[in-house]
Amino acid sequence: MNFARHALWLFGLLAIFAVPLLAAEYTGRVVGVSDGDTLTLLTAEKQQVKVRLGEIDTPESRQPYGQRAKQALSDLAFNQQARVVVQDTDRYGRTVGRVFVGATDVNAEMIRQGAAWVYRQYLKDQSLLALEQQAKSAKRGLWGLPEAERCPPWDWRKGTCATASAPATRAPVAPTPAASGSSFTCAGKRYCREMASCEEAKFYLTSCGVRSLDGNHDGVPCEKLCR
Repeated sequence: MNFARHALWLFGLLAIFAVPLLAAEYTGRVVGVSDGDTLTLLTAEKQQVKVRLGEIDTPESRQPYGQRAKQALSDLAFNQQARVVVQDTDRYGRTVGRVFVGATDVNAEMIRQGAAWVYRQYLKDQSLLALEQQAKSAKRGLWGLPEAERCPPWDWRKGTCATASAPATRAPVAPTPAASGSSFTCAGKRYCREMASCEEAKFYLTSCGVRSLDGNHDGVPCEKLCR
């Protein structure tokens, strides 16, 4: 009797510790696409979950093919019912995982279309490498760009690509006239500390294209000003 009771206790203990090892999942409708590898899922409980597609990395918005990568993800997932198999949580608090729309593995499809690189630093599924090589051989998506424009986004973010450093070396340009109804002009400001108000920050983001003001790519510049 004591043995059976001990066995039940041990089984229960193992079950408790095994729970965190089970892969969590979210299901819901994709209500937003921030860029080529980030989307927002709205669950049935009306919870919004920011999801970073795991194991892939897409061109940044200002990189060649950045906007087309965002469009590719939108075509695959926006306004669709999706399932997210959670892999991790990143330093920005986003859920990292594999996204499925029906039978389509969206992460793998982005690689297959040539809209993303395999993110080797976080790679778990080795089959993605074969998909990337096939896309490269077929010159699909970003692989059809001139070689000088094909800069892995992790290098772009470090500023080690020729195209990444190009904006910083351009000659100063004359201030751009303000849009109708606005008192602001594109006068070369690049940092949140230079902004006098949230309205000015929004103007520089949307009208002047100063993407550095939106560090987390959520469409809201300078969070301390635009709370």
